[in-house]
Amino acid sequence: MLAVICAGLALRRFGYDLGLPFVTVKYGGSILWGAMVFLLLALLTGSARILRLVAGAVVIAALVEFSRLYHTPELDAFRLTTAGKLLLGRVFSFWNLLAYAIGIGLAAALEWRLVIRERGSAV
Repeated sequence: MLAVICAGLALRRFGYDLGLPFVTVKYGGSILWGAMVFLLLALLTGSARILRLVAGAVVIAALVEFSRLYHTPELDAFRLTTAGKLLLGRVFSFWNLLAYAIGIGLAAALEWRLVIRERGSAV
């Protein structure tokens, strides 16, 4: 999870400096954010039930994205901070939902692969 967070922060901070296109920086960061939500949920729950983790991560990601449609002065002020931009974002986008789902799916596939490998070596 920490590697995913570091990769996302590095992509957002250095992506344009490296000449990466907007789509890669913007949605690559969103894909990594979705993966981070999945991994954080797995860490916090200790669950090995991947489909439950996927469902929970999708719900959390969707709630965060749809929360961008709700505005108060305090919330908007927080969204302008670095932490607010990284955690909540500022502008609602259906494309972000797709990117989050891709990140969650990739993290779930990796988790599934690791679980299968662990079970295979234990046999």
